[in-house]
Amino acid sequence: MFENEVVVGKVLDTRLAAMFVQTASKFKSSIKIEVDNKKVNAKSLMCIISLGITEGSRVKLSAEGEDAQTAVEETAAILV
Repeated sequence: MFENEVVVGKVLDTRLAAMFVQTASKFKSSIKIEVDNKKVNAKSLMCIISLGITEGSRVKLSAEGEDAQTAVEETAAILV
């Protein structure tokens, strides 16, 4: 398991949320994103949008699987 906490640098609008989900979906690992104690599947666009992530939000990314570290690093890069 690999985890990382980041502060979001830009509003996660629909376009950016779709890019985030597309990036997360290319990994075999199970990836979760958590905001304000609400944890969802990072590969689901509806789940990501439901979080209402805004600039300055603190999010925790976690992944479990063979490519967990790379998955967290690449998805985090989209948010900062």
